[in-house]
Amino acid sequence: MSTSEYKSILDTPIEYLKGVGPLRGDMLRKEVQLFTFRDLLTYFPLRHIDRTHIDPINHINFQSEYVQVAGKIIQSDILGENRGKRLVAYLSDGTGEIELVWFQGINWIQKSISIGARVVAFGKVSFFNGKPQISHPEIETTISQPQAKAYLEPIYPSTEKLKARGINSKLLSKIMEALFLQIKEKDIPENLPEYLLSELKLMPRFQAFVAIHFPKNEADYQAALRRLKFEELFLAQLRMALIRIQRHRNSRGVVFEKVGAIFNTFYEKYLPFELTGAQKRVLKEIRQDTGKGFQMNRLLQGDVGSGKTIVALLAMLLAVDNGFQSCLMAPTEILARQHYQGLSELIKDLPIEIRILTGSTKVKERNAILKELDEGTVQLLVGTHAIIEDRVQFRNLGLAIMDEQHKFGVAQRAKLWKKSTIPPHILVMTELQFLVLWR
Repeated sequence: MSTSEYKSILDTPIEYLKGVGPLRGDMLRKEVQLFTFRDLLTYFPLRHIDRTHIDPINHINFQSEYVQVAGKIIQSDILGENRGKRLVAYLSDGTGEIELVWFQGINWIQKSISIGARVVAFGKVSFFNGKPQISHPEIETTISQPQAKAYLEPIYPSTEKLKARGINSKLLSKIMEALFLQIKEKDIPENLPEYLLSELKLMPRFQAFVAIHFPKNEADYQAALRRLKFEELFLAQLRMALIRIQRHRNSRGVVFEKVGAIFNTFYEKYLPFELTGAQKRVLKEIRQDTGKGFQMNRLLQGDVGSGKTIVALLAMLLAVDNGFQSCLMAPTEILARQHYQGLSELIKDLPIEIRILTGSTKVKERNAILKELDEGTVQLLVGTHAIIEDRVQFRNLGLAIMDEQHKFGVAQRAKLWKKSTIPPHILVMTELQFLVLWR
């Protein structure tokens, strides 16, 4: 089977890429969920190493961290015995000498480098007796004048099993290079209008994907990062707007008619900090959306510590004031318990019942919670996927909040909507992928 048999080259199974094959393809599928060329394209590096220049040896000093040197091997010796045995090679570039040291794989290394060989060595520099040395450097032998790389070298995430099979960051980098030899600009078409690219000075899409993996320099990487961050946020907002329009046309929603005593008491007496302008604006929009009679479907995006949870709590208090229950669903039990403890502390002085429901909740306690939810005596429920089990029935669910929405599927979210005769309002708390891609 050839890549031409697929609708898009990006849908081609990863084993058809040069350098992968069936065995490596199977490992990549099992270990890091890379199934197609498209998956590989979006397998972004953790960071980059600058190997775009050759460091003269006489410029290396105690402030140097990683260096790349090029020259001739002028001498090599095996020193020490037993555990202290090591291979030391001396490399000269005409400006000075540096020691290259190996404590493992000595016999193999000794065969691969010989006196007079021209090599490029890269690694973390240290000093021994005042002389620079690199332990276990990356070595490339050259025939002609050695050249530095034309781009920053990507460092990809891997696993112990992959590394044990030789699928390390260096091999992943070569596989990624092979990918960009296969795909062309037409395979990654532009999805933003030209006027927007021009107005915001955004890098073209294909160029951004190349530069996120193999940037020419730090500025090139930052431009690619900015483009892809904008694209992700823009498309997420666009999807949410389309969903909101569709639901406004076809879905009724519960109505939060008032801002009542519980909301006002918390806001005036127990709010732990003054809300920012952005938080007040979002809260005002939530109040407007929940009072229109259509189902709200709102994305609440922000970095860790940006105050998403306090906005979510105020929305839940708005629901309580209008006689409705709320739930907050998190992807893990650890995160659910963190939310439960934090919310419980914030509302401890208010006449509100809050419970937590997870997969580890004991049967007796679970049955009591289910009874309280059905009777309406519990206003707030925090939990994991356990919330969407068929046995969990609310008396009048008015607001469903999901944290880390990208970890929940469409079918799981739909189960929440069915917990109420009239679909509850939906509030999604999330961090977008590229917004946390800083190195």
